[in-house]
Amino acid sequence: MVSARSSASASVGAPACASAFSSTCPSFSRRLAARTVAAAALVLVSGMPATLMPAWAEDGAAANAPAGGAAGMGKTPAAVSVLSIVEHPSLDALRDGLHDELKAAGYEDGKTLKWAYQSAQGNPGTAAQIARKFVGDRPDVIVPIATPAAQAVVAATRDIPVVYNAITDPVGARLVKSMAPSGTNVTGVSDRLVAEQQVAFIRRVVPAAKRVGVIYSPGEANSVTAKRQMQEVLERQGMSLVEAAAPRSVDVGQAAQRLVGKVDVIYTSNDNNVISAYEAVIKVANSAKIPLICADRSSVQRGATGAMAIDYYTMGRQTGRMVLRVLRGEKPGDMASETSDRLDITLNLAAAKKQGATISPELKAEAKEVFGE
Repeated sequence: MVSARSSASASVGAPACASAFSSTCPSFSRRLAARTVAAAALVLVSGMPATLMPAWAEDGAAANAPAGGAAGMGKTPAAVSVLSIVEHPSLDALRDGLHDELKAAGYEDGKTLKWAYQSAQGNPGTAAQIARKFVGDRPDVIVPIATPAAQAVVAATRDIPVVYNAITDPVGARLVKSMAPSGTNVTGVSDRLVAEQQVAFIRRVVPAAKRVGVIYSPGEANSVTAKRQMQEVLERQGMSLVEAAAPRSVDVGQAAQRLVGKVDVIYTSNDNNVISAYEAVIKVANSAKIPLICADRSSVQRGATGAMAIDYYTMGRQTGRMVLRVLRGEKPGDMASETSDRLDITLNLAAAKKQGATISPELKAEAKEVFGE
């Protein structure tokens, strides 16, 4: 069994002063005093009204650190703020990959990197509050993870660079108009999966499957898009989709239970609401002996039969490379949105046995990771 990667701290490190822009930090006080004297001299010499004093003479971090400017100055730590809609293994791996990519490029916590991470705990309202706080902090880049978080951040700022991640349909979510360079402050990485590939994998695991149960969140754009695409492909191949809506995480177990006796296999997409309560789905699949196929590696490790999925840690590293481009001066609007073309097969043989699935030797040989041997 492949060991899980270590997680980055939710709030990694801190400079010697609680904040480089804190009024209690001695270095800040010296800088502010020098700037205030210089500004006062400018007013006396030029007659410039105090209301038109340069922004650098004002008190506060927002005036002293314009968005995108800190990294280029070479003296102030680059500020990267990360907002995740919820915490679960896939999104945590993504966050860790992002952090590791920055670290590999020489951005060290508390020295050359000011890292802030917060989770909205699955609440879009909380995501909006955190987004507004991050905008007020004026970081160099904000990285929202998952659609509700990205929508909250994009609604809150039009000038701070935004590099989104784990968005199945960034166009449908109205983050960008297309996957081409947006011309705005937004770019990022999509975790879009091709429905044809997912159906082909389902048929390899359960060749006789005709009815595919899909648990989804009706309020999450990613999930609705994935369900619609899956239904279109299944119908073209003479199969059917049986849907079970789960508006909240607490509804996921009941949604799975409603599929019992109606489907040959259960499929879950990259739906954060569902994944955050995945043990409830696994319990139903094991009890009813229904093979459970998913779209992320971590859920296989937790107890799904298998997945043809994106490695979210690798996608986090990919996102990190985009963030580095922004920190080095490139404009998000000049950067095309990206996708991850690398898909790996992950299997859980112990889960397959519990759920009544038989894994062929050929499929096992193709798998990058096999758990439960």
